Amino acid sequence: MAKFRFSFIVFIIAFMAIVEISIAGGEGSVPIGECPSACGVRCSATHHPGECMDVCIDCCGKCLCVPSGTLGNKDECPCYRDMKTKKGLPKCP
Repeated sequence: MAKFRFSFIVFIIAFMAIVEISIAGGEGSVPIGECPSACGVRCSATHHPGECMDVCIDCCGKCLCVPSGTLGNKDECPCYRDMKTKKGLPKCP
């Protein structure tokens, strides 16, 4: 009985960690079909929504992740944060 309780508690903690990672926007948390809607939120405050959406959808397709909010929070998604243009500038909005 004690083994069962311990196993159950470990399972619950692991499940909660997985849920937290997916809520936080970690890599792989956005299915490719949801990239346009996630990027719609990300690009909603920009003055260049079309360009932002094109780049964001490309980044999301490669990383399966979009940081939360309209600006910042890129540490939620290191792949998205670290992607660079040919000139070495940050690629993803």
